Amino acid sequence: MAKVQKVYTREFKEEAVRLAQTSGKPIAQVARELGISDTSIHQWRKELAQHGKEAFPGSGHQTPLEEENRRLKRELERVQQERDIPKKSSEHLLAGFQMKYQFIEQQKHEFPIVVLCNVLGVSESGLYAWRKRPTCQHKREDAQLTQEIRQVFVTHRSRYGSPRIHRELRDQGRRTSRKRVARLMREADMSARRKQRRMLTTRRDTSHPVAPNVLHRAFTATEPNKKWVTDITYIPTVQGWLYLAVILDVYSRAVVGWSMSTSCDETLVESALKMAVARRRPPAGLLHHSDRGCQYTSHAYRQQLELLGMVVSMSRKGNCWDNAVMESFFVSLKEECVGSTVYPSHEQARCALFEYLEVYYNRQRRHSTLGYVSPLMYEQCGNQQTLRNV
Repeated sequence: MAKVQKVYTREFKEEAVRLAQTSGKPIAQVARELGISDTSIHQWRKELAQHGKEAFPGSGHQTPLEEENRRLKRELERVQQERDIPKKSSEHLLAGFQMKYQFIEQQKHEFPIVVLCNVLGVSESGLYAWRKRPTCQHKREDAQLTQEIRQVFVTHRSRYGSPRIHRELRDQGRRTSRKRVARLMREADMSARRKQRRMLTTRRDTSHPVAPNVLHRAFTATEPNKKWVTDITYIPTVQGWLYLAVILDVYSRAVVGWSMSTSCDETLVESALKMAVARRRPPAGLLHHSDRGCQYTSHAYRQQLELLGMVVSMSRKGNCWDNAVMESFFVSLKEECVGSTVYPSHEQARCALFEYLEVYYNRQRRHSTLGYVSPLMYEQCGNQQTLRNV
């Protein structure tokens, strides 16, 4: 694929600056995770500080007081997140009797044993029996491997199950079986986030023309920018729904375009398409597949697809399997990013989604369909069959 100049939309720039300001990470690290230069973030932040929303075309202007209120709010959220980290970490690090007994041994000079046992929910007799029990070589190895598994599990925020953790350990040079990883995860009460039910977001307009299902569930492609699939989902917040439109490249399952808005209208999907086209510069003839939602059947959106020379394909009525790639992606996003969370604000939801899409999913998350490599690595390697046989 020919190298093209990278183009970023206003929405991407704003979310990148917000992530740099709220994540607590150095700007160089944020830039590296997003695949951009730290100079870009510095420049975008400077423009926003000087001109507010007028720094990037398409939005109104914010007063200095509004900007200061937003800055203070972000700082408060960052402090709250840092304060919650030790509490959440302790829940992972002290799971299982073995690790609790080890913790008591380490802290027995600081606190009474009876107090430590009560706090951790173990008996004193169990502790004394554990002290006398010799540890076999296999159990010592299990304990060490459990620590390594937990490190991967915590690093990926409880998103990985045994197949992905096994692959991660294998790439780190750790030789073990997937069944052993699964057993140790069960014993340590580590399990990936569960699936959440999805609400129907498709709203048809019977006055709009629809296109036939050209894709025909052929969810493979020989190279990038041959087939794109797209859909809309919703994210709950205290301030109301935040809608997310996403475009995936079928070849690598990479997120090539996205947009977020409080309104589920055609502007939302047009913004996602604009980002995808600016990033990928697809040739004419690309297959664009969606459902029959009114946002995708609207005259304005269909006209843009026609101008870009894209072939329009739509799922059959009431058939979610015709767009199974997008359905699967949104299930993963709801499991791994949202879960049961109801974000306090649209801004917090935006930050979480932006980091998941641009930092984690595209660049870090191991995709089972791609032989457990990330979409970015898959495209860089450019050998689909080899990776799937790994």
